[in-house]
Amino acid sequence: MRSSTLLLCTCLPEVQPVRSLRHTMSSAGTGSSLRVHAVRFGPGQELLGSLQAFVEERRLRAPFIITCVGSVTKATLRLANATATNTNEVMHLTGRFEIVSLVGTLNPEAHLHISLADGEGRTIGGHVLGDLEVFTTAEVVVGEAVDLQFTREMDQQTGFPELVVRGRSQKNESA
Repeated sequence: MRSSTLLLCTCLPEVQPVRSLRHTMSSAGTGSSLRVHAVRFGPGQELLGSLQAFVEERRLRAPFIITCVGSVTKATLRLANATATNTNEVMHLTGRFEIVSLVGTLNPEAHLHISLADGEGRTIGGHVLGDLEVFTTAEVVVGEAVDLQFTREMDQQTGFPELVVRGRSQKNESA
């Protein structure tokens, strides 16, 4: 019998957000069941916007990228040396690139990182800002932690909106 729902089991006790001067952790604690979705996008589609529309149409509340293969002709990436006060470290790419990795969460304020390889096999990567125009295909497997909800809240330490993980039954109160 085939099923698209897998169970993820953990033996961890209920965990609340832990805060210290150096580290912040957000966790719903006990894990979640996993639902898997697969989608293919075609030439000319903008990948980030298409993924966000896919998530919204299906009302996914804790979606994330499991895997992606495909190619793009454009990409806009924020580089690793950008900060909350200097977000201008941006690279606009044009040409033909293979998607060698796409990872991240797809809540409304999606947080995706991508690695792309050019025709010579050189790779570049960064935080996806958008403008990911599909060249031939983008085959994406999206997971959903069905018992969780992902949101983003401004983190004073990093200066960026950071992931907050809650159980679906928890209220959306700031941690």
